[in-house]
Amino acid sequence: MRGRCGGNVAPVAAMLFRRQDPKPPAQRAAEWIELLLDDGPLRVAVRRNPQARRLTLRVRAAARDVTLTAPPHVPLAFARDFVQRHREWVRVRLVRLPEKVLFEPGALIPLHGTPHRIVHCPQARGTVWVAPDGDGQPALHVAGEAPHLARRVQDYLKREARQALTTAVRHYAGALKVEVGRITLRDTASRWGSCSAQGDLSFSWRLVMAPRFVLDYLAAHEVAHRLEMNHGPRFWRLVEQVCPNRREAEAWLRRHGSDLHRYGGD
Repeated sequence: MRGRCGGNVAPVAAMLFRRQDPKPPAQRAAEWIELLLDDGPLRVAVRRNPQARRLTLRVRAAARDVTLTAPPHVPLAFARDFVQRHREWVRVRLVRLPEKVLFEPGALIPLHGTPHRIVHCPQARGTVWVAPDGDGQPALHVAGEAPHLARRVQDYLKREARQALTTAVRHYAGALKVEVGRITLRDTASRWGSCSAQGDLSFSWRLVMAPRFVLDYLAAHEVAHRLEMNHGPRFWRLVEQVCPNRREAEAWLRRHGSDLHRYGGD
């Protein structure tokens, strides 16, 4: 399933450009534009795209960064002026980004859509397990030393994601009478899942934090690509045949999908 996992694209763009770039993009050095904001300088990455016809600013919620897509031949000075003119637009959208939630004691993180408190149990044996906390609320209990807590939580979420996605994929593969290949997990910023021509499926492990019906929908979506490697009418009929709440899941992803990228990290 293609599509952004969050982010904002500037509603304005520069004039169209048609000249050819005399220097191949592969030979260009990395380009950056420094934008001075209230809390200090921000580096805006310049990405040269031979298919681009205009300048486009994007604030990506998943990566929490700002990029400028530009045609290969546009002078850096022109791009810099474009970014400076949209300084306020960038500032507002960065302020609107949800705050990061680290995997640390006391943090609330969703598991299958239900908030769980992280409880550190340094003297306990094992790794991570689910059990009510002292107030009877859902919690992730993490054993071991504090420096390993974040890694253990993420490893646990990935294991849970693999188990849930494998179960869902097998269910929908049986329903559609198709075979699938390997299932891999990634931390992608631009898509929730994909299906290769060979039948290998890839998913974002962060889907384990979404409600189960959302994870199930993504599994059905990618399995359906084993019969239709497109998003035509027949493809959507196949998806809705096995996953009637497809539109509800898509609506949830549009509203809340980018929030899944706020959890974890440094």
